Amino acid sequence: MDTLKKFELMEKIVRELEDLQHSQQAIIQKIGKIEVDNIELSDKKLDKDLPDMHQRVADNLDTIVEILAYFADKTQNFGNKNNVDALKERQIINDATKG
Repeated sequence: MDTLKKFELMEKIVRELEDLQHSQQAIIQKIGKIEVDNIELSDKKLDKDLPDMHQRVADNLDTIVEILAYFADKTQNFGNKNNVDALKERQIINDATKG
């Protein structure tokens, strides 16, 4: 895999991790809303299970945030080390001269 394709794939993974982070945050918010609604309803099954669900999703979110920070940094360092901006410019020029 050439350097530019590798960098583009790394950027795609960063975007997917960001999307995953947002999805997990939305799930935590939804569980919280259900927990609040259940205060009035007082369903015992929800009382028992929702806090555990909330904690597991929060733990997953913490892991996603750690992975995202690591991989975004790795992607940035790879881009800087390999002068990806220059590679992108060269590719644009090459594509323009082919046409």
